Amino acid sequence: MTTGSPAAEVDITEALVRKLLQAQHADLADLPLEFAGEGWDNVMVRLGEDLALRLPRRGVADQLLRNEQRWLPEIAPDLPLPVPVPLRTGQPQDEYPYAWSVLRWIEGETADLAPPDASEAPILAHFLKALHQLAPDEAPDSDVRGCPLSNKREDTERRMAVLATETDTITPAIRRAWDAGLAAPTDLPRLWVAGDVHARNVLVQNGKFAAFIDWGDLCAGDPASDLASVWGLFESADARRTAIDTYGMSDATLARARGWAVFYGVILLETGRHDHPRHAKMGADTLRRLSADLT
Repeated sequence: MTTGSPAAEVDITEALVRKLLQAQHADLADLPLEFAGEGWDNVMVRLGEDLALRLPRRGVADQLLRNEQRWLPEIAPDLPLPVPVPLRTGQPQDEYPYAWSVLRWIEGETADLAPPDASEAPILAHFLKALHQLAPDEAPDSDVRGCPLSNKREDTERRMAVLATETDTITPAIRRAWDAGLAAPTDLPRLWVAGDVHARNVLVQNGKFAAFIDWGDLCAGDPASDLASVWGLFESADARRTAIDTYGMSDATLARARGWAVFYGVILLETGRHDHPRHAKMGADTLRRLSADLT
């Protein structure tokens, strides 16, 4: 069980980025650079006014980024909101062992800092419905997203036990939602799944969704993990209900989505308490909203 954000396995510096650009995309090498953010898997660097670089910071993200490069160009045209389709690709070089991407810079603030208006609930539902289409046989599988919720059981329950002794977030309603999610059957075919639709991976402008970013967990499987975003994005209970109704979730899918919301709330809160306050707040908010909907 991790005690915080995973450590970087490579030091991504301005000098390294310049070296990669000079060797592989020399026409971009002199543009201004600004480090724009860092997640568990990748570093984002703004490049000039209109571009961004996405570079893995640890080995597990290399294949995930290659999945983005392979599949986002095919999926994006059918989606009603922008996603960061790779414009160019980069290859491992010298001391940097991973693939990387050049993307279009998309303006907006992350939804944890600039929450969407409640009126955006149908927009979320329509976006996810457009994404959740039958995936081809060769689409990537994942044992951490789009997978049976039981794959997350051991780790999640360990973290729940910690939180139960140190916080008041693991309410009876949360425990019921988790148990019901584990027990619910999968009643959908193998669909495309974004895999990590949490508030730091959604951009908002003036209360409206601007883009859905970070597609490293893109895979084929059960979309219930994406549907957990209902509790991660909306403070309004009416908005959450509207999103659920607009999407058209079955009882079983709703139960699995709630179970995934427990997972996201627990993992973000438990790890975030150690070194990432924004993640901790996102997790606590998700658990609080879900508990409120069930009590």
